[in-house]
Amino acid sequence: MARMIRYIAILPARGGSKRLPGKNLLEIAGKPLIAWSIEAALESGIFDRVIISTDSEEIARAAIDFGAEAPFLRPPELSTDHTSTVEVIIHALKLLANEETNPFTHVACLQPTSPLRRADDIIRASEILEDNEADAVISVCRNEHSPLWSNTLPADNNMEGFLPYKIQKTPSQQLPEYFRLNGAIYFCNIQRLLDEQTLFLKSNIYAYIMNRKNSIDIDDEVDFDLAEIYLSKS
Repeated sequence: MARMIRYIAILPARGGSKRLPGKNLLEIAGKPLIAWSIEAALESGIFDRVIISTDSEEIARAAIDFGAEAPFLRPPELSTDHTSTVEVIIHALKLLANEETNPFTHVACLQPTSPLRRADDIIRASEILEDNEADAVISVCRNEHSPLWSNTLPADNNMEGFLPYKIQKTPSQQLPEYFRLNGAIYFCNIQRLLDEQTLFLKSNIYAYIMNRKNSIDIDDEVDFDLAEIYLSKS
């Protein structure tokens, strides 16, 4: 028998940002940054509710304008630079639990800083979860460069021993392929999330591979400008 799955999407959107102040409301390709993730979530058609978790009344109003719900404001103690995404998701789930007679089984954390993540990406990630009867699916993309070509540097920038001889002599196409988290999509079984206090479960977890363009995660002005170029072309 197929599992009965009911999804909720939660978008964490704090008002403060040190590297790119006010980034969640910055206009990018004609819309505030948060609008792109809200619209992708709604377009996917898989969520019963799309919720913004924010400490900002301005972000809450903008989110509502684009079709999301903002049923609460996040408290200051969950809106600091040190607050984890998991804390924000758990806070929202606990607040919303009493509103539902038919509880949600899975949550999707969709960070607004991934505006190129599409509805199709969300749908395909959910299909991986359902087809594998998984408890979690996390989006990744291929590394731009092999981490085997990386190392730390001492204070004087001396590069002796920076790369092992074997790696220096290996053609790049023969190096193993590596993937990295891209921050765009986190699907997780709610009960296991609450039990383990993490979106990165210890077992029954799968990857959804996204292309590098859709994986742009806006952390600074360079990321923002690059995302705007791609969004303006779409």
